[in-house]
Amino acid sequence: MMSASERERSRRAQMSVLWHDLECGAYEADLPLWERLAAEAGGPILDLGCGTGRVALHLARRGHRVVGIDVDAGLVAATNERAEGLPAEAVTADAREFELDEEFGLAIGPMQLVQLLDGPDDLARCLDCVARHLEDGGTAAFAIVERLPEPVDGPPPLPDAREVDGWIHSSLPLETGADGERLVVRRLRQSVSPGGRLTEEVDEVALSALSSAELESAAIEARLVPAVREEIPATDDHVGSTVVVLERTWS
Repeated sequence: MMSASERERSRRAQMSVLWHDLECGAYEADLPLWERLAAEAGGPILDLGCGTGRVALHLARRGHRVVGIDVDAGLVAATNERAEGLPAEAVTADAREFELDEEFGLAIGPMQLVQLLDGPDDLARCLDCVARHLEDGGTAAFAIVERLPEPVDGPPPLPDAREVDGWIHSSLPLETGADGERLVVRRLRQSVSPGGRLTEEVDEVALSALSSAELESAAIEARLVPAVREEIPATDDHVGSTVVVLERTWS
């Protein structure tokens, strides 16, 4: 029998998976780009901040070997459970200081992973780690948001919603704004119990301001050479992003 603290940890892990799936799981605009880069790389793929496996499992279903890392052990466990029978696995690790016994042809940081890091020092540590884990001539690609989206006229967006065991969970985008050197995304998370009791909280995600040029400059210090920039278009529910593609070189 689980203790009260163990039950609470389990509940928190389940909710972490639920909110991640609800807010990120349906996003597909970037998948064609990761597919193309994976096909060009020809080697194993490292997925930084893999979450519940949105990208990792998509690529594994297309025959690519993928290793994902994430700091959230609950999300890692969900990825591994869903990866059964696929050439994919996930480990709990920090993108700033991970050690894997493998080199990769491609490392990807989807959905603004590098902007969740706390400033230039953390970015440099992440890039150094990535460079050490790339094959000679390997590629790294990071998605970033460089500017705030323009305000959109019309009705507000509908919330993402899901029913689980009689509970209704919904997540509604509230605003995306600037706060000093950060871009802040706020969402209203609501849960309604089978008996009709409502609980809610505002979830806030802060992204460090980062331009493509700044990312490329930091990458050069890690001997990752800028190769190309790719654009991922905005959707009704997600802002567009720029993907900075880098190549590993020791010359």
